[in-house]
Amino acid sequence: MTMIPSPLKAIALCASLLSLSLSLHAQTNNTPAGAPDVPPNPAGTGSAAAGQGSTSSSGGNRGAAAPSAPGSTQRVDVTSGRPSDQQERRNATASKIVIGRQELEQFGDSNTLEILRRLPGITMPGAPGRGGPPRMRGLGAGYTQILMDGERVPPGFSLENVAPDQIERIEILRAPTAETGARAIGGTINIVMREGFRRRLNDVRLGLGYERGQWQPGISWTRNDTIGDRWIYNLTATAFKRDTDDRNFAQTQSTDLVTGRTLLAQEETARVLGKREGFNVNGRLQWRGETGDSALIMPMFIRSTGTTERTSTLTQPIGSTPIPYAFSDSLGSGVFELARVGANLNLRFGDTRTEWRASANRNRFDNENLRREFGTFSSTPLRVLDDDAAITDRGASLNFKASRLLENQHSLVGGFEVEQNRRDENRTTLQNGVPLLAEFGENVSARSQRLAAYAQDEWSFSPQWSAYAGLRWEGITTEGDSGLGTSRNRSSVWTPLAHTVWKFDPKGRDQIRVSLTRSYKSPTLQNLISRPSLNTRLPAPGPNSATQADRAGNPNLRPELATGIDVAIERYLSNGGIISANVFHREIKDYIRNVTALESVPWSTVPRWVSRPQNVGGAYTQGIELEAKFRLTDFIASAPRVDVRSNLSIFNSKVDGVPGPNARLDEQPRGTLNLGGDYRVPGLPLNIGSSVNLTPGYETRISETQFREVGLKRVWDAYATVNLNPNTLLRLTASNFIVRDYATGSVVVTEATREAGRFVERTPVNLRVGLEFKL
Repeated sequence: MTMIPSPLKAIALCASLLSLSLSLHAQTNNTPAGAPDVPPNPAGTGSAAAGQGSTSSSGGNRGAAAPSAPGSTQRVDVTSGRPSDQQERRNATASKIVIGRQELEQFGDSNTLEILRRLPGITMPGAPGRGGPPRMRGLGAGYTQILMDGERVPPGFSLENVAPDQIERIEILRAPTAETGARAIGGTINIVMREGFRRRLNDVRLGLGYERGQWQPGISWTRNDTIGDRWIYNLTATAFKRDTDDRNFAQTQSTDLVTGRTLLAQEETARVLGKREGFNVNGRLQWRGETGDSALIMPMFIRSTGTTERTSTLTQPIGSTPIPYAFSDSLGSGVFELARVGANLNLRFGDTRTEWRASANRNRFDNENLRREFGTFSSTPLRVLDDDAAITDRGASLNFKASRLLENQHSLVGGFEVEQNRRDENRTTLQNGVPLLAEFGENVSARSQRLAAYAQDEWSFSPQWSAYAGLRWEGITTEGDSGLGTSRNRSSVWTPLAHTVWKFDPKGRDQIRVSLTRSYKSPTLQNLISRPSLNTRLPAPGPNSATQADRAGNPNLRPELATGIDVAIERYLSNGGIISANVFHREIKDYIRNVTALESVPWSTVPRWVSRPQNVGGAYTQGIELEAKFRLTDFIASAPRVDVRSNLSIFNSKVDGVPGPNARLDEQPRGTLNLGGDYRVPGLPLNIGSSVNLTPGYETRISETQFREVGLKRVWDAYATVNLNPNTLLRLTASNFIVRDYATGSVVVTEATREAGRFVERTPVNLRVGLEFKL
C-alpha cells in the first residue's frame, strides 16, 4: 500500500503517459490498415455497440470489420455481427469467459444467481436454492468484483433482483485489467444488460413455480426496435411473486475441557415463512451517428417487498442455567428500492475515440422486525425486541476514457474515474420499550470518495503473440459519523498489470495465456463504520457466549493487497467447444478476517463476545481450474449429439500465523464440480438437459482456538423444452432434486470450555413451468 500525497498527481501521470504515447504515434487523418471503423462501444472499446460493457483488453478490436467510409451502411449495420462467445474469448488478451443468450436461457432460471452457480470456478454461499452473492475461486465476500455494464453495482444490490431475461451476456474475467478495476482478487463478473441490436424483438414469458406447497408466479416482457435510422431502444420488464417455507435446526453445546462433561446443550427448531414480490424495469435508448459518434441512456428501477414470519421452540436438555425463553415468534417486513440511470457519450476525433460515462443511483432499504419471547407456561412475553431500520445509499460516478488504435498494432487506452457514495442509517432498537445502543444515536452516516486513473497498451507482436500492459492508481477515502464521534480511513494502491497470449499456430486452435497482476480488496463501509449488531439469543446488557457473539466494525482496517500469476492452456473445438486448464496463485498482504474476542463494550455492564474484522497478516491462495465443453460426437462419431458442459476447480489456501491444518481463507471450499449435458431429441421438437453441482464440505481454522465447519452441498437441476410452434416454447424445470440437510457450525475453545454451535437447513425441490411467446 502506497500513500499518495495528491490524487491529482496520479491522474496527471497516467494522462501524461497516454498523451506522450499518442503524440509519438499520431498519424494525422490516417486510419491504420485493419483498424475497425465502427462506432465505439458505449461501455468499452470492444465489439462496438454490440459489445456494451466489454473492455478494450478483452481483444474486442481484434478481427473487427475492415474500415469503411463515413456514413456507409457497413458502419451502421456492423453491430449485428458481434463475434461469437468462443471467438470473443479466444481473441481476448486478458482471460475472459463469455456466457451468451443461448446458455443463459438453457435452464429457464428464475434469477441470475441460479445461472452463476453452474459457471466455472464460481461458488455460492448458503444452502442450495438460498445462496448469497457469487464468489470466484471460492473466496469470501468482497473478493469478487461485480459489474453491471462495466460499472460496479451499488451497495446493497443483489443479483437475485435481476431476471435472466434482462441480461444479454455475462463476462467472467479471472484476472484484473486497468480499465475494469483492480478490486478483484478473486476475479470480475460483468453483467451486460440487454442491448439494442437492429432487429425487432417482442417476447413475453410466463412462469409458475411450486415449492413445498407454495406457488411462485412470474412474467417478463422484452421489446426491442428502431426509431428511424439512428435510434434503437430496448425495454425489459419483469414481475414476480415468491412464497417460501423453510425449516432449520440450531444446536449449541458447551463442554468442560478437563472432565469432558457437557455443561450446556440447547436445541432450537424454527420454521420461516417468507413472502416476496417485486418488479424490475430497465431500458436503453441509443443514438448512433454517421461518423462513429453515439449516445446512450440506461435507466433501471427495481422494487421488492417482503414479509417474514418466524416461529421457534428452544429446549435445554442439559444445563443448570434457565433458558432465556421457550418459544419465540417474529414478524419482519421490508421494502427495497433501487433507481439507477447511466449515460454514455462516445465521440470520435480523427483516430482517437473518447468516451464519457456517468451514472447516479439511489437505493433504499426499510426494515421492521418485531420479536417476542415467551416462557413455557406464559402467554405474556418475557422479552420484546423491536428493531426498525431505514438505510439509504446514494452514489454518483463520472468516467472518462480515450483510446487509439495505431498502425503498429498498438491499442492505447487511458482514463480517469471519480465516484462518491453516501450511506445514511436511521435505526432504533428497543428492548421491552427501552432503547439499546443509545450511545450510538439513531443516525449513523458514512461517506466514501474514490478516485482512479489508468493507462494501458495492448499490442500484437505477430499473428501468434499479443500482449497487454497497464498501470492503475486508485484511492479511497471513507468517513463516518455516529454517536461515538467521527472516524476517517484513507488508502491508495498502485496496481501494475500484464497479460500475454501465445497462439502455437495463428490458424490453429491451441494457445497459452500468462497474467501477472496486482489487485486488492478494500474494506466496505459496513466493515469500517457500522452500528453494532447484538445477538438476539443472548441479548445485552447481560453476558453472551463465543458462539452467540455480537458484531461490530473496525475503522482502522487497511486494504488487502494481492500479487498474483495466472497461467492457462486452451484448446478451442468445433461447435463452440473448449478444453482448458488454468492455474493461479495469489499472495495476500494484510488479510482481513472476523475475529471473535471478549471485550468490554459500552452497550453492556459486563464483557461480551464481539466479532470484528481485523487485519491478521499475510496469506496465500492457489488452485487449478479445468473446463471442458464439447459435443460428444467430436470424440465418438457414433455417439448421440449430446453437448457436455463440465468444470472442476480445486482450491488451496493458508493464512500465516495460524498453526495446524485447515488454516484456510474464510469460506473457501476445497473445490467445486459441475457436470451437465444437453440433448436435442431427433425427430421431435424436444430438448432435455441436466446439471449437477458438488461442493465438498470443509473445516476452516480461524485461530488457535476458533474453527468453522461447512457441510457438503449437492444441487441437481434438470429441464425440458418443447417447441409448440415457431413462436411458442413450453419449458419445464426442476431445481434442487437432491434434498438433504445442509449444515454449518463453529467452535470456540476458551481456557476451560469448548463452545460449539451447529446450524442445519433443508431446502425443498423447486418445480417450474413456463411459456415463452414471440409476438
